[in-house]
Amino acid sequence: MKYFMQLLLLLVILNSCKEKNSEEKIELPKIQKEQIALKSALTLYASFDNGIDADVANGDSKLYSVMNRKELDSALIGLHKDSVNISKNQGKYGDALQFKDKSKGYIYYRSLNNIAYSKTDWSSSISFWLSLDPNKDLKPGYCDPIQITDSGYNDAGIWVDFTKENPRDFRLGVIGDRDSWNPNPEGPDNENPNFISQLIPVENPPFASGIWTHIVINFSNLNTEKGKTELFINGKNMGSRASMTDPFTWEIEKSNILLGLSYIGLMDELSIFNRALSNDEIETLYNSKEPISNFIN
Repeated sequence: MKYFMQLLLLLVILNSCKEKNSEEKIELPKIQKEQIALKSALTLYASFDNGIDADVANGDSKLYSVMNRKELDSALIGLHKDSVNISKNQGKYGDALQFKDKSKGYIYYRSLNNIAYSKTDWSSSISFWLSLDPNKDLKPGYCDPIQITDSGYNDAGIWVDFTKENPRDFRLGVIGDRDSWNPNPEGPDNENPNFISQLIPVENPPFASGIWTHIVINFSNLNTEKGKTELFINGKNMGSRASMTDPFTWEIEKSNILLGLSYIGLMDELSIFNRALSNDEIETLYNSKEPISNFIN
């Protein structure tokens, strides 16, 4: 009886170890877990490897072109801007969207359903890669690689820009309703102290010819008392703003994701998510050896 009990105990221990090893085998690697989480949060993704339309879109996947952003009724489906094209095999991965010169007109994706906008509690993240030397490639004046708004940069607008003179700084603007932050306007908005205080500037940003730089605009809880935004470059937090209380009021049907305003350079892997990303997820996007398309299929 004694030996039988010892044998039974040994079998229980061995079975327990077997179950534990089995659980360890099916445990997913951390990076794979983050990729699955990123996939589930994705609302718009344009790899530019299969043309100009978005590979993933919760809303309209088409790219539009228009000469005057205030006359969207005249917009055309497709890329109708001579200075912009798909550049084969020049992307961070595969092909890229290339802006060859500063020119008139705008290209954009529609925001409706491609951005999880909320009037009560809005969080999101916007990720993309850029390749350029801003001090050599850009023409004089401000340049916005991306600008998302239903009105303008100064009125419920989300954007990054390069400043207008060399050496160029890089800045993030997450600007609430103009009536809230500038109720009695005097002079140009972009010189208003209330406007400048809302920006996250980066001096001597790490852009260079032939080098890809990763950008993430991260924001959470906008349209609450706890609004926060962060700018990440190459996986590093370059600055943040907290306690952002200005409202962000959009007519979502009029909001657009405008690309390449006065920008000259390459853009790749545009991705928008329905929540703010964690530091680990942002590092995964930056350090990944493969495009997002590899883990969303």
